[in-house]
Amino acid sequence: MSEQRPPVPPFTRDSAVEKVRRAEDGWNSRDPRTVSLAYSADSRWRNRAEFVTGREEIVEFLTRKWNRELDYRLIKELWAFDDHRIAVRFAYEWHDDTGTWYRSYGNENWEFDAEGLMTARHASINDLPIREADRLYHWPQGRRPDGHPGLSDLGL
Repeated sequence: MSEQRPPVPPFTRDSAVEKVRRAEDGWNSRDPRTVSLAYSADSRWRNRAEFVTGREEIVEFLTRKWNRELDYRLIKELWAFDDHRIAVRFAYEWHDDTGTWYRSYGNENWEFDAEGLMTARHASINDLPIREADRLYHWPQGRRPDGHPGLSDLGL
């Protein structure tokens, strides 16, 4: 029996927006094992200059990431889509163990199988140091509240 992760391709604008929000919610959980289940067992990633293959490597990668990127909060926004691909832009805020805050900006290209599992993820990301007073994401850890502004609303 195969796994299914709705919404599944072919994507419409509404289903692509839903897929992006579900991905954002998953990453904001900061639970590597749960997040890994959105990806196929043999999913291939490029994240910055790091290459990851398969769920176990995804779990290891995300564990390292969230041990380093503290108080992580993410917003994703749909950029473009077709029947089985989605492009997003995103920004997330976090601080390191010295208390230095960052806003990390990036773009991702995603490809999905027929079951809605992501088979490929290509991410390009840049980190900008920010003052704590310049943070824009102040919701409690976890899912971004429905009424919270998105990237475009925040001018990002």
